Amino acid sequence: MPHEAISVFDMFKIGVGPSSSHTLGPWRAAQRCVNSIREKNALHAVASVTVLLYGSLAKTGKGHGTDVAVLLGLCGEDPVTIDVNSIHPKIAQIQQTQQLRLGGELLIPFAWPAQMQFLFQETLPFHPNGLSFLVNMKDGSHWSETYYSVGGGFVVKEGEDKNAAAQVELPFPIDTADDLLHWCMKTGMAIHEVVAENEQSWRNEADTRAGVWKIWQTMQECIYRGCHAKGELPGGLQVRRRAFDLNKKLIRDQAYSDYDSWVQAIRQGGQNFQYILDWVSCFALAVNEENASFGRVVTAPTNGAAGVIPAVLQYFITFCDGMQEDKIIRFLLTASEVGSIFKKGATISAAMGGCQAEIGVSSAMAAAALTESLGGTQRQALMAAEIAMEHHLGLTCDPIGGLVQVPCIERNTMGAIKAITASQLALQSSPDYAKVSLDKVIKTMWDTALDMSSKYKETADGGLAIHIPISLPEC
Repeated sequence: MPHEAISVFDMFKIGVGPSSSHTLGPWRAAQRCVNSIREKNALHAVASVTVLLYGSLAKTGKGHGTDVAVLLGLCGEDPVTIDVNSIHPKIAQIQQTQQLRLGGELLIPFAWPAQMQFLFQETLPFHPNGLSFLVNMKDGSHWSETYYSVGGGFVVKEGEDKNAAAQVELPFPIDTADDLLHWCMKTGMAIHEVVAENEQSWRNEADTRAGVWKIWQTMQECIYRGCHAKGELPGGLQVRRRAFDLNKKLIRDQAYSDYDSWVQAIRQGGQNFQYILDWVSCFALAVNEENASFGRVVTAPTNGAAGVIPAVLQYFITFCDGMQEDKIIRFLLTASEVGSIFKKGATISAAMGGCQAEIGVSSAMAAAALTESLGGTQRQALMAAEIAMEHHLGLTCDPIGGLVQVPCIERNTMGAIKAITASQLALQSSPDYAKVSLDKVIKTMWDTALDMSSKYKETADGGLAIHIPISLPEC
């Protein structure tokens, strides 16, 4: 059985909020559909395109901006480079003109909302997050393509070889935590060193370092931006941004002009427990408030959980003397490997596993990375990941109004704090006496996901989503 090869840049993707599975994935699917049309040399022969959204994509697609993402993808926009301030004006123009520019080239009619169909009662068998593109040609012929957004921005096309990634041969193939530990013990390398060696199967070391550093810079900018943006989040819930007020309260009267001087000002505020705890919450709130506002974030491993790893890494930088490029890169490499093991052994899709698959996985990733960064052994790092996930098992996904706001934003603060606590427990423990391994907890998480009612898997059909019903405005 070939090992699945997942890169650090598969686990960490730069994109636009609010959801990796409901926004970034459908966006990428739309881009792939346009590319398929181009490969057929048929772009200028297209008469129209109709989009069908199934299952979870239909039920919470409005709140997650799925329709927005698909339209931007069809127009040839890219989530990594688009000016996020241009998103809503571009969508408004499509609605007003009832036209879109396919692939950024061909102007075609797009009847809103008739050609963006939310099929609430239909779910495709492969995955709850399915979408189809029906392409009608000017000569009267037509064809279709179906894609599945399987979590974390990963997209699978119906009928394609799901094992294509396995064609990359890694020096240290890893599917499980035991595999990872085997290679660490055999080579004497730390987790981040094993990951760095595997990454050379895709690119040279310099390119990997540059790419990971860009990931951190994007996270850093998101934290800083979120701490300095005030007002209400879009979508109709009237959720007030809290990171701005919390930052202002905690920073007191200390002057700063940019990210670096801001971090120095935070350090000067002290090291007491409550102060540090408040800052970790502030970092996480900042990221996920940006995510909820169609801001630029990094899937870590998803958008809904995008605040956990940046918050824990910012904690490490600010309060644990982690402000060094090597330390930051190592942290992210270690985190990515733990996330990939969860993806292989279970899921990182809330539509498949509930929020344990998002906040739980991100907390485990952060816990392992922090533990290794603070001098823990490989076994202690994996123990920290196990502890973090163990205490997220069964966490449901029940977003109010289908928006990635309540309870999603606060859950990122909880995930970050649990990651730090898990790390501290692991650092003060001997893994030799651990009763539960990371692989066992991953298996348990997957079993829990299979047993969980679909009401609690990002459908907004259960939990808080039905006990706090609201009426949202049309997109």
